[in-house]
Amino acid sequence: MEKPISQSPDEDIGLLQILRPDGTLTSPSPLGNPVVLEAYRKLLLTRIIDEKMISLQRQGRMGTYVSCAGQEAAQIGSMLALKEEDWIFPMYRDLGMMIQRGVSLKTLFNRLFGNGEDESLGRDLPNAYGWRKYHMFNLAAPIASQLPVAVGFAIAARYRNEALVTLTSFGDGATSSGEFHVSMNFAGVYKASTIFLCENNQYAISVPVSLQTASESIAVKARAYGFEGLRIDGNDLLAVFSTTKLAAEKARRGEGPTLIECLTYRLGAHSTSDDWKKYRSSNEVEEWRKKDPLERLRLFLEKQSVWDASQDKKLRKELESTVNEQIARAEKVAPPPTESLFSDVYSKPP
Repeated sequence: MEKPISQSPDEDIGLLQILRPDGTLTSPSPLGNPVVLEAYRKLLLTRIIDEKMISLQRQGRMGTYVSCAGQEAAQIGSMLALKEEDWIFPMYRDLGMMIQRGVSLKTLFNRLFGNGEDESLGRDLPNAYGWRKYHMFNLAAPIASQLPVAVGFAIAARYRNEALVTLTSFGDGATSSGEFHVSMNFAGVYKASTIFLCENNQYAISVPVSLQTASESIAVKARAYGFEGLRIDGNDLLAVFSTTKLAAEKARRGEGPTLIECLTYRLGAHSTSDDWKKYRSSNEVEEWRKKDPLERLRLFLEKQSVWDASQDKKLRKELESTVNEQIARAEKVAPPPTESLFSDVYSKPP
């Protein structure tokens, strides 16, 4: 079998970038330091939960898990730019979106463990996030299946005179699906107030982007459907925030959708059932680690003299303690009762 072409971390030349990997700025920050500090806290919390979930799965204490490490800036930065009334149609890798959107750790861990307090009664896959009260659409496992719903929801909202925006996220592999192209076409024709957020992490499981599409980029695909496509540094929280904010404002004005390609990288395996060493090199992963969104934001805050190593150590310890407490609580909750299999299935049980 021919070895896949390696993805270079130098492909970000020409991308919209505000925050460099070394923590310096190319232009003024669109966010004040207090907001960035809170965003850093959310990034760190997301990373800690991610690491814990992988460890628990390896110990046989939970089912399969899909990691988001390396993609947190695209997830948290995009949520920072939206309003409470906006609806999110995420993919299974978007733990950071849940954290930034305000999903409580209790609710989150109930879902990840599928215990008796899980609002979906343990029926979903661990990473199948979705809660109506948080304006998070329940995703399904088939790739890109959330995209057509996001477009339809936005069009329906316009008929109801609701000035909301829908944002749907997906990976680079989803852009090879029919659902992606149908959704893009429909959104372009009807000027849906939808933001298409592609977290281009370089691989659709084991297939690199170079074998996924012959286009010069994913962002360029928007032109064929009559709207704007933008390519940004997806590991730069500031660039993600500013771009998503502009796209949301445009959508609210009735000027249609935007495709945002966030160039990022999946630092871990596709899932806990995957061996990434089969299709990419350790050197490639280490090169991308130099662009880690978490480290980048920490360096920025240190250069702004609002953060230091001792504060970072203290925060990590506090967050780890909170996460461990919530995990211990969720693990003690009994599984859903057997009779819950029939709850919400029939209006009148036969």
